[in-house]
This record gives sequence, structure tokens and C-alpha cells, in this order.
Amino acid sequence: MHLSQLTLPGGLRGVAAREGEAAWLVPGAASTLGLAQSAIAAGRSLAEEVASRGKGEAVDLAAALSEGRILLPVDHPDPAHLHLTGTGLTHLGSASTRDAMHQKADPADLTDSMKMFRMGLEGGRPEAGGIGAQPEWFYKGNGHAAVTPGAALASPGFGLDAGEEPEIAGIYLIGPDGTPFRLGFALGNEFSDHVTERGNYLWLAHSKLRPASFGPELLLGPLPEHVEGSSRVIRDGEVIWEKPFLSGEANMSHSLANLEHHHFKYDLFRQPGDLHVHFFGTATLSFADGIATRPGDRFEIACDAFGLPLTNPLTQQQDSAAAVAVQPL
Repeated sequence: MHLSQLTLPGGLRGVAAREGEAAWLVPGAASTLGLAQSAIAAGRSLAEEVASRGKGEAVDLAAALSEGRILLPVDHPDPAHLHLTGTGLTHLGSASTRDAMHQKADPADLTDSMKMFRMGLEGGRPEAGGIGAQPEWFYKGNGHAAVTPGAALASPGFGLDAGEEPEIAGIYLIGPDGTPFRLGFALGNEFSDHVTERGNYLWLAHSKLRPASFGPELLLGPLPEHVEGSSRVIRDGEVIWEKPFLSGEANMSHSLANLEHHHFKYDLFRQPGDLHVHFFGTATLSFADGIATRPGDRFEIACDAFGLPLTNPLTQQQDSAAAVAVQPL
């Protein structure tokens, strides 16, 4: 089952459920967050909560997407309570690109990227209930940085690169007692500045403070072992770059359980009522193939298992060249 949020023709919000080709409005649901909270209170899964409400009016999701009425598959009325985070060097092909960006003069001297990747290979899949190696972790922002499917990903005026990262994101809600509940998974574009990152590895944190998009649909249930989709960059109506991307645990050096533990082990991330969108990493980047994106380009990330494709155009902000002035009080 898939869930999506949309604006209805009258301007109200609704939640749509889809199984196969059939999609319908979920009666009495104005948000995925509300549905999830009801499911937790009732002690049942999100899919069971949807099924308990029956089927409302049929909906054409593709038409709603083309009309700009599809929203993020989950959001929070207070954007500060939605956290965008991620882990890198988690996929079996992810080390080579990162390693090339941070090569040291002596090829025998492993980069920190390769050391981190090896830690994942050797200890990222502990036995059930165990704790494995820590992954690389980064912060992207809160709900203010979450961009609706179809809307523009805006690179700041000081940005040096604006590159897509096709990923799978886990979506989580923290229950009343601090328990993390995984709602499902969505396609994600973990948009980043790879030129800034390449300049100095310690600028990775700066390179990740960019908007991100995810959706349009939320896949309920487990993540498939093998996920294979496509990532494209489209310019003036022509595909200038296209490559498959792989995800799922069959293609990862860390287990999902290990990645989830090392995020939610922090009390900060187990605050009741908070939402988390956690990007699991990728091994596929147009930047690695020498593509320099520019405003007007369009990113498209697609995978049949996740329903509708995630598309976002690229824009560049015109920030002032003046330094930000802080006013003393």
C-alpha cells in the first residue's frame, strides 16, 4: 500500500491510499501524521488504520501531481518538529566516488572516506539485536527545508554546485512514550553541494545544508531487499544524464536496523510527536560523471516500487553579497 497527501479541488487537504492502480481518499484523514497517531493509539499498523476507515472517493494521483496538488507524503504543522538527516557511505558502490573526491597524495594512505566505508563493510550488519559500526551521519535541516514534489530545489547564491542524490528515505514518527515508529519509505532527492564538499572534507556539513525533496508516495511495510530505479537530469527537454541507482539491504554495507539505531540512540531524536525523514545514502551521482547542473535543469528519480516519480526543477537564489549582520540587543 502507498499513501500520499494532496490538496483537494476545494482547497482542503486529504490523504490518498493506493493499491495497484486503484487510489482512493481515506475517509476522515487530513494528514498522514494524524493517521499515524491514530494507528499508534489503537495499537495497529498504519495499513490497518487505513483499512479500518474504508474507501472514500476515487482519486487520480497522476492528474493531481501534474496539477501541482500533491504534497509531501508526510509533514508537520510546526516545521521545526520535522528533522531531515541522513547517513553516507552506506551503499556498496558509494566509496569510490567519495574516495576520489578526497584522495590523499599517497595512494597507500587510506582516505577517511574509505576507512569509514570499510568499517561499515566489516561491522555494519550486526546480528539481530546487536549494535554495529557507526555510519557517517549528517544533518540537512528541518521541515522548512523540505520541498514538495514538483517544486523547485533552490541552491543558495553562495552555493558552488547543485547536485541530485537519488536515495530512499525512511519516515518516522516518535510515539508518546519516545518509541520511534517507522511509517514507511519514500523516494528522496538528498540535494547537496559536491564542489563545496570536495574543497575540504570538513565542509561536508556545509554541503548538506540544502533543501531536499521526498515522495510523492509513501510505501508502507518493509523496504524491498533490492531496489532498482533510475535517476535523470533533464535540460531543455532532453535527458543529459541518466543512470540506474540501487538501494535496499542487498546493495548496502549497513543494515537498516543499524542505521536506525545510530540515529535514534540520541535522546534528542526521540522526542514525542516529532517526525524524522532519514536519507539512507546512494552510490549514484551525476556529479561523479562530470555533470555540472544549472538553473532550469530538472531532476527525475523513479522506481516502480515507490509509485509516482519524484521530479524537481533547479533554481539558484540571488543572495546578497553582503555579510549577514547580527543586531545586538
